[in-house]
Amino acid sequence: QVHLVESGGGLVQPGGSLRLSCAASGFTFSSSAMSWYRQTFGKERELVAGISSTGGSTGYADSVKGRFTISRDNAKNTVYLQMNSLKPEDTAVYYCKTTWGGRVYWGQGTQVTVSS
Repeated sequence: QVHLVESGGGLVQPGGSLRLSCAASGFTFSSSAMSWYRQTFGKERELVAGISSTGGSTGYADSVKGRFTISRDNAKNTVYLQMNSLKPEDTAVYYCKTTWGGRVYWGQGTQVTVSS
């Protein structure tokens, strides 16, 4: 079955950086677009960034453009989110997501806290 496991979250000061990873299994990773979402308490989950199956196309929410970079390594079945110049408003649980066989799959999430 499909598994998505995020890692790399933690506590970082404003202006700092983190790299999130999402390790995927149970499907043909190289054939599936991937995306990162985030959610804070009481708010809807929002799309942060997406990447095509080959990595040739990416997209970002306006709030993270120029600061976050999504990438993937199809040999390692892993998608990454490099987050630079972090702000307190980036604090959230970050999830990776894919759609496979007509179903949507989410990881368990990783907490990112940006605070001094």
